[in-house]
Amino acid sequence: MKKKLSALFTMSLIASSTMAQSAFEGAYGQLGTGYENNSYSNLSGTGSNTSQAIPDSWSTGNQSSSGAPLIIGLGYNFSVSPKWLLGIGADYSAISQQTSTYSSYSPTGGVNNVPATINGFQLQVSNRVNIFVTPGYVIDKEKLVYLKAGYSFASMKETYPNTITKSTGTTALTAWSTSPSATVNGYVIGLGYKQMIANGFYGFAEANYMSYGKPSFSSVNGLTYTVTNSPSLSTYQTLIGVGYKY
Repeated sequence: MKKKLSALFTMSLIASSTMAQSAFEGAYGQLGTGYENNSYSNLSGTGSNTSQAIPDSWSTGNQSSSGAPLIIGLGYNFSVSPKWLLGIGADYSAISQQTSTYSSYSPTGGVNNVPATINGFQLQVSNRVNIFVTPGYVIDKEKLVYLKAGYSFASMKETYPNTITKSTGTTALTAWSTSPSATVNGYVIGLGYKQMIANGFYGFAEANYMSYGKPSFSSVNGLTYTVTNSPSLSTYQTLIGVGYKY
């Protein structure tokens, strides 16, 4: 009788432990899409050549780009208690996003210090990578809500203008030394929810915010005139997707 009770008690513990284990514990891979908005600010800059004592000020409004991203993610969730998981992971944005072309105005940027507008600027962000931790609360075995926080970096490229408009008309600008680019570094924070579907497959929804430091961009037109600015980038994402827990 004691042996039967002991065996029954042991099986009860095993069953209880199995029921408590989250279906999301372990390695996973996932794919998501949705909506992404990239906001660029601090776009105004300066322009000067070797003969100028005071640089020209170029005034530029804020810009944005938006579209559907494609996010590929991998990670692993560790159990830290029956109700909590701690995850580590990384994701990659496979689609670049770029602004429409835009202009910058200077009251003194034309020849002989006349007003001028340079047209054809464009900004692009690509190859974004997020590396993060995800503390998660186990609602039940097949449901998980989690926070996301970590390091983010991306490639930002600025295309320089192709025309200048003055009182005398519009002329081409074709001799820029480069279209500058830089890796920008920042952080990601987010909130997400996962729901197991069947046989290891799950669906998820996620909202993320990313913010980055400002690179210093400059390019020389011809041999003398240098334009410099330091754009800043912040990004909002809302994602839905599917994944597989191995």
